[in-house]
Amino acid sequence: MAREKFQSLTEQMFYILLCLRQEFCGADIAAQIQTMTKSRVIVGPGTLYNVLDSFVQAEMIVETKVEGRRRSYLITRKGREMLEAEYRRLLTLTKDYQDCIREEEGT
Repeated sequence: MAREKFQSLTEQMFYILLCLRQEFCGADIAAQIQTMTKSRVIVGPGTLYNVLDSFVQAEMIVETKVEGRRRSYLITRKGREMLEAEYRRLLTLTKDYQDCIREEEGT
């Protein structure tokens, strides 16, 4: 059975949506992610612009401005819902890990 697109997000996708709660252009998104994660997550231009295109097509973000080659984006309601769903999924993973470790340690 084929997996539904955006059923879960990659780390880069998660941070792109998280950044786009504010309007940013592509270069600013990459810089914001690098700052936010203290350089733990780097999003290269190829990945960034492919993800942005996919998110626009899926109506998770909208293009808000075009100034020459510089395009700005903002998250949509659908994108916020996806971001929130991914956050809840990650919390569930964390809880499952904690439960498993506690059980293993007998606490």
